Amino acid sequence: MKMADQAVASALAGTLVIRPGAIGDAVVSLPAVEFLRPAEIWCPEQNIPLFQHLAPARSLYAVGLDSLCLPKVVLERLCRFRRIVSWYGAQREDFRAQVEGLPFEFHRAIPPEGCPMHAVDYYLAQVGAPPGGVPQLPFRAPSAGYAVIHPFSGSPRKNWPLGNFRAVADRLARRMPVYWCAGPEEELDEAVRWPDLGGLARWLAAAAVYIGNDSGISHLAAACGVPVVALFGPTDPGVWAPRGRVCVMPFESPPEDVARVAFELAR
Repeated sequence: MKMADQAVASALAGTLVIRPGAIGDAVVSLPAVEFLRPAEIWCPEQNIPLFQHLAPARSLYAVGLDSLCLPKVVLERLCRFRRIVSWYGAQREDFRAQVEGLPFEFHRAIPPEGCPMHAVDYYLAQVGAPPGGVPQLPFRAPSAGYAVIHPFSGSPRKNWPLGNFRAVADRLARRMPVYWCAGPEEELDEAVRWPDLGGLARWLAAAAVYIGNDSGISHLAAACGVPVVALFGPTDPGVWAPRGRVCVMPFESPPEDVARVAFELAR
């Protein structure tokens, strides 16, 4: 390498990671992102609290990456990095054409149907890391003795019936306080709601046990070190179950069994 080229290379930042996706997608990719030791991470704004312990994190939309025609300032920012590992744009030919010549490595953002491995291991394999990682977030707290139930997910078909969750809550309430959790657009009058994932994660981290569906919040709770009971129906827990101290139960489980397991898992 010529001396001038060496000087340019040394002036470049390290690895930029671009990770779009929902909350669960972010959590299951945490071990892969950590393995990359990024200099910077671009992700949806709501997911910044999930990545900022690994590197400075920025909103990929605020920096203008989703523009149909990438502004010059965005291309200049991308040129600063020695390596760009991107789960964004793999299926966008127009985007790939605009960044041609930059050190991009594109990866499929979601495991394919029938994936033979867990999603965490799928993302680890994409970046050349060994399998078996467990997503971990820095939001940790001793148990405050309460249970949290989040009865929603990204799809109604992944939701165990709300009446079943209420039956579980009735049984848990005999021995501990029970709180309901919901997002801003999920209808549940008695639910606790947080304006950002950082606040939600800190609150979840103090729970004695968490009960939910195949959802991003279930992954979030597990990554905060909370015991999780996860109800799975149409999706494959071999690919999508949270990792950690987790018990996966099928939709056919009666509420009394789910409550019993929750009591056994509780901290």
